Amino acid sequence: MGLKFNNRDPVYMQVIQYFKIQIAKGTIEPGEEVPSRRELANQLKINPNTAQRAYKEMEEEGLIFTEGNLPSRVTKDDRVLRAVREELIMEATETFIQTMHSINVSLDEVVQRVTDNYQSHLEEGEKDDRS
Repeated sequence: MGLKFNNRDPVYMQVIQYFKIQIAKGTIEPGEEVPSRRELANQLKINPNTAQRAYKEMEEEGLIFTEGNLPSRVTKDDRVLRAVREELIMEATETFIQTMHSINVSLDEVVQRVTDNYQSHLEEGEKDDRS
């Protein structure tokens, strides 16, 4: 797992955010089994109680589910999956807009730069695919 912790946010929240991003990217598929709490704690070198708290929160959000003694799995509920993606997009957009606004970048310039940068990333991805 490629998770690097920061010192600003609680570790359990960073674990939840990591899972949300992996689910939104499709790295973790709907219905896919997730590591046990103990396995996750060992993989990430975190306290097992922290892993337990992250899983508890994700279950409350409907992001994962556990049936009986079976391993926990990612939800298959399209509503929840769409909401996760929407949440991530809104968070990123809000941060971006606040930053642009704070340095007085006009809407026209923001749109032009985003368009140019996005196109540049697409072209780089195409180059990587051909390599």
